[in-house]
Order: sequence, then structure tokens, then C-alpha cells
Amino acid sequence: MFAAATRSFVEEVDHGGLLIPVCSLNDPVAALSVVVKRKRFWFWQKPKYQPTDFNLNDLLTGDAPIKPGVAETDFIKYSGTFGDNIQGSVDASFISAGVNVTGKDSSKLQSSFGSLKKEEVDVQKLLRDCKDRVLDMSHSLIQQTKEKNRRAFGIVKERIVTTQPCSVIEEVQQAGQCGGTFSSCNPKIPKVSLKENGSLSKDSNVTMEIPANTTIAYGLIELEVRHDGHFELCLTSDFTGGFEVDGPVKMASQSLVGAALQSSQNSSLQQELDRLGDHFQLLSDLPAATRSSLLRRVTELMQDKSAVTALQDILDQMRLDKKPDMSDLKTTESQQHNIKSIVELLDQSRREGPAPSTSVLTAVHLMTATLEELPDAGLAALGMCCSPQVLPTLERLARCVSGSGEFPQSGAEVSQDVFEKTGHLLALSNVSLKKDGHVLKTEINPQPGHVPLVLCIAVTSLASLAQSV
Repeated sequence: MFAAATRSFVEEVDHGGLLIPVCSLNDPVAALSVVVKRKRFWFWQKPKYQPTDFNLNDLLTGDAPIKPGVAETDFIKYSGTFGDNIQGSVDASFISAGVNVTGKDSSKLQSSFGSLKKEEVDVQKLLRDCKDRVLDMSHSLIQQTKEKNRRAFGIVKERIVTTQPCSVIEEVQQAGQCGGTFSSCNPKIPKVSLKENGSLSKDSNVTMEIPANTTIAYGLIELEVRHDGHFELCLTSDFTGGFEVDGPVKMASQSLVGAALQSSQNSSLQQELDRLGDHFQLLSDLPAATRSSLLRRVTELMQDKSAVTALQDILDQMRLDKKPDMSDLKTTESQQHNIKSIVELLDQSRREGPAPSTSVLTAVHLMTATLEELPDAGLAALGMCCSPQVLPTLERLARCVSGSGEFPQSGAEVSQDVFEKTGHLLALSNVSLKKDGHVLKTEINPQPGHVPLVLCIAVTSLASLAQSV
């Protein structure tokens, strides 16, 4: 609930910026707090951040603490009301499970954190104070972080803070029917409503009181740390931190990411999809019953982004050859069942399959990583397209996005319903879809980021599972 509220706030006020939403009320975030940044496996994945119980002074040698000064200013007064009405019908035939779902959903998202303030560290004074200071490399936090790959330290340079009490309210509204041999109809994605001073709406079913002076988002300065404990502040976004291993402090992955960024534009998307072709082929080569089960269970998890994130965390552990810990899954019982079933399917495929670099585990990890990276609205829109009837058309459109930009319908007309669904999904992914006679045309909008690439990979992966299902 709280994580969804802060994520929505950051998407509205700093989309594509440097603010990081706070995920938990228990996260200790203050000026100069140390945060561990974990870089992900795929270059387009957003890093994950783990606030610690330490601040920069706790890690420095010497007795003189750094006191750079913190300026406090008014930020914005944040409130908004969002609503949607969705009507849809899905008739999907899975192996051993025929599903017919019809529904009419209405939802309302009211958000009001009230007046917010920003606290900013005086970076110039911080830079002067840090000159010639050294980190205590024997500190347990440094030792434990340095031992793990793709980790970096950041310190909080700014934070957005509430100035008055407010409430986080979770609302669920749905009317629908399920038919066929499928066992259940899953609830709608929870909507989050925030109102000042604890005012509740009659349709809410969970309320969380948020006190004043609660951090809802923050920004970081990353650290480049050398063997001897000397460090530098990364003052611009194109410099990322890390621990010196061999040679220069800047990690080699930076140049890889910089090159990969160029591959996510226009027709070069096709090169990236071709490079990942073995992963898609592995999914399509699975037995029909396995593909059907995976598609159905992943589609169900897509109704709640937190469930997709939980599955991705489990797959991260499995890729590191760790036994996945499912005892602390913060998901519903139904979602836990789906995650465990997916893990069992992957365990079976891993025992019977090829080397880890081209394993089914890696292919599914790729797919769920893209689903996690999609914006909330994009994930919901893709979930409405995840039937074996719609996915093949959507995959052809994804290939169109990554190729010539034109999709001749060649006698097989795309229905108006499918055209509207896919057009809405593509628009949420910074791609426009237009109809010109019997030709559909796609165009990537300016400065699209990684979202078109992420969508194309997600669609191609899901379509690989839907083949002949």
C-alpha cells in the first residue's frame, strides 16, 4: 500500500528523474543516510535500493563528524483524483483450463499528501568536508557490501517529507463473472487513495495512518570507493558508484550500459530481440502443458505488480543458485500458490534442460523482469491482452515496432477491440499506433527510454508461451 502510494507520487512529480520512492515505513531515510544500491542483471532494469541503519559519519575514520548543513524548503502541495472505467471480456482456452471472464470495473485514485517539504544537503560544503576523509574499510557494512557483486553505496542528499498527518487508503471496486473450468476469479488490482487528516471514503477496506515528517521519496549521491578507503562523490547522473576491484574505480558495466542504451531506439530494437532469440525459443519449445501453466499463472500474477516483484525476487535468488526463501512472501495465498507452482516448473525444467546461461530459468527471469519494469498502467493493459487469441497479433505489432514500423493486415483484419487494446498498451509504452487503410503503422515517440524495448521483450516472451495453447 505505502509503496504503491509513493511510487505513484514519484511517477507523477519526477517521471524519469532521480527521486526514489520509499518502499516501507520502516526504511530509515534521513540526510546522509547510507543506502545500498543493487544493480540488476539486465541493463534496462531499474536498480533496487536498500536503506541501512547507518549514515556516512558511521563509516568514516576519525572522530570529527561531517556536518554539511541541510536547507529546508517548501516543495509542493500534492493532490490529485484519477478515475477509470474498464469493461472487458476474455475468452481464453488453456490446456486443462478454459476461462471466460467478463467484467466491469470502476476505480478512483485520490491522492493528497498535502503540503510537502524538501530537505537538501549543501552538496558544495559536503564536497569540501569529504576531501581527504577515509572510510573504515573494516566496517561490517562495507565488508558485507563489497563482497557482493553489482553493489554500490549512496548517501541521501535530499528527501521529500510530509508536514502533516495523512492516511493511505486501499480501495477495491469490481463487478464481474468467471465461467469455464478455471477455479477462481482474481480480484482487481488494489487502488491506493491518500487523504489528509484521516478522512476515509466509504468504499475503502484498509487504512494506514501516516504521521507528519515521514519521508516518501529521496535522492542519492553515489560513492566511488577505492581499496584504501578514499572515495569520491558522483556528482552527475552519468557517473555511478561502486567498489574498486581491479584497475579504475568506474566499473566496466558502465560502458556496457552506455552502449546498450543506443540499442533501444527505433529499428535497433530488432537487434536486441534477435540477440535474445534463444530465450524466446526455449519458452516456445516447452511442452504444451508447461507453457499453458506458466502463461496462466504469470497472467494471474500480472494483476498485482507487487506479486510480479515477489516472483522476480525469487528468480533472482534461483539465478544465483540459492534456495529460494518463500517464507517471507508478502502476497496473497493465491499468489503464493502461483509463485510456488512456477518455481516447481522451473526446477523441473532446470533438471532436464541445458546450461544455466540458456536455461528456461533465465528465459522466465527475462520475461518477469520486463513485466516488473513496465509502468503500472502498462502492466494492467498488457494483462488484458494476455489471451492466446490476442498475443499473436500483439507480437506481430511488437515486431513492427522494432522493424519497419508497418504491419500489413493482408486480409486478416485486426478487430477494432484488439486495435484499441493494443493501441492503448503501445501508447503507455511511448509508441503510437495508427491505421492507414489496410496497414497499421507504429512510431516510437521522442525520448522513449527503455519502455518500448521492455514491452517488445515482454510481449514476445508471453507470445512464445501462447503458441498453439
